[in-house]
Amino acid sequence: MRARFSRKRKVMLGVTALIAIAAGAAPSSALTGAGQGSSHHWGVITRNTIGSPVAALRDGPYGSFGVTGTAARPPYGRGSLGIEVSDRSTSLTPPSEKASFGNEVDFYGKPVLGAQGLNQVGFHVFQTGENVSYGGPTNMPNVTFEINPNLAAAATTYSSLVWLPAASPVTNRWSGYLDATTTGTWFLTGNAGTVTGCSLATPCTFPLLKSALNDGGAQPTIYTAAVGKGRDNMWIGAVDGLRINGTIYDFEASGVKTRRAS
Repeated sequence: MRARFSRKRKVMLGVTALIAIAAGAAPSSALTGAGQGSSHHWGVITRNTIGSPVAALRDGPYGSFGVTGTAARPPYGRGSLGIEVSDRSTSLTPPSEKASFGNEVDFYGKPVLGAQGLNQVGFHVFQTGENVSYGGPTNMPNVTFEINPNLAAAATTYSSLVWLPAASPVTNRWSGYLDATTTGTWFLTGNAGTVTGCSLATPCTFPLLKSALNDGGAQPTIYTAAVGKGRDNMWIGAVDGLRINGTIYDFEASGVKTRRAS
């Protein structure tokens, strides 16, 4: 009888230990129920990456030193997407790197315009004073949507739709939410940028760009969505809380969590 109870006790202790280990390994958002779900299709888009930049899910950053309060930690959970690119590390012209961390599955075929199109976009950024010294206040990461612009005048089925953020309002700490629909500028690559007038040389506001894409014919559709940097100046920092319409993508070391935007 004692031997049987002893075996049962050992089994129960083993189960308890496994539960404790699992709880310790789980991210805080999973324990509190703060996360709404997860998205498994995010990662480095290899064909859009140049050189050997870093675009990796990580914990933090926390700080910088002396910074306290909400600006001293990632806005969601305890992690973020860390990005590092160099300005002079390849044999190409220009020699700078490019990082692209995105999703080639979940947004495919979705509209750019209309009620179901792109109506809310933005993120939080960890910008540093060093990054400003490397390339000025607007040396920032971007959001890029590869799209089929479906413009009759452009005669192309491919363009990158890119948001260039304005300068971060703070450095050496986490920013608040940067709204891509009301701040910064947008441009289209290739012939789509030429015919709309929303090119890298002459970027547009978000409403103007959407108006330029609406030429009365077939509607533009999305191929992919990504956070990226390059090819221009060196930048080392982080992004979190990417919002695309009603979903916030919370970048954590354990993966990409999804949250409903309030």
